[in-house]
Amino acid sequence: MDWRQFTMNLDSLQADEVEQVFARHGALSVTLTDAGDDPVLEPAPGATPLWANTRISALFNADVDLLSLREDLLQSFELDDLPENLIEDIEERAWEREWLKDFRPMQFGQRLWVCPHGQSPDADDAIVVSLDPGLAFGTGTHQTTALCLEWLDGIDVADQRILDFGCGSGILAIAALKLGANSVDGTDIDPQAIVASNDNAERNGVREGLNVSTDASEFPGPYDIVLANILAGTLVELADELVQKLAPGGRIALSGILSEQIPEVSQAYVDSITLDEPVLRDNWALLTGTKR
Repeated sequence: MDWRQFTMNLDSLQADEVEQVFARHGALSVTLTDAGDDPVLEPAPGATPLWANTRISALFNADVDLLSLREDLLQSFELDDLPENLIEDIEERAWEREWLKDFRPMQFGQRLWVCPHGQSPDADDAIVVSLDPGLAFGTGTHQTTALCLEWLDGIDVADQRILDFGCGSGILAIAALKLGANSVDGTDIDPQAIVASNDNAERNGVREGLNVSTDASEFPGPYDIVLANILAGTLVELADELVQKLAPGGRIALSGILSEQIPEVSQAYVDSITLDEPVLRDNWALLTGTKR
């Protein structure tokens, strides 16, 4: 089956009101995306803010009259002209694989690679994490994850006991186990992340070394290494807890930090952690250090 898609910038229109018009014309799905370059970072708990410039898209059956939809939008909102919009015909494809077509093996550091299932790098000494993009965050494509993977590749994790706080897809935990870690405990507030971490660990043959839970209190430590790729506000809020879980002389890696947030996060840890120089990439930072 083929489809038709209607996409429009919201400008001053309200998303929920536009969605109601779409629903009258049989919209099968509605998606909101950033029409500019204005990421929404660290919203307040329970808040679901939209971008300053938001684009709305709706998918319809191929026989839906989208010119009629345009007229309905004009009348419903008493407009002379609609905001910038586009109608597209979309052919049926194997969508579960289509979005993976541009996802290729990626190298982090000297040895570590993240590859889609069924692909492998052209490197004899490669340590491979097999991972497809999924519902839980973390495939190595974002700078925060990449910085953590490169850091793991550059240190000796052999026989270390590691905590992955905010494990997402389990990519950091799996990488650590493949690099020789003794065991990894992972925690995340999202139950889907727990499912994804277990599934990905199973596919990578390291399920026995991974223990994951939504309850961080199950993992008191002490750990040789603590990884926390989350957000700056949470890193500050949980600083005492994360430091307490780390053994004296243990290493910590903090990511999900914008460059302008480095002073605030550093201040939360500096009393207990001897911090290294931040590593920066595209306005994102990795903070690492050793517990005194």
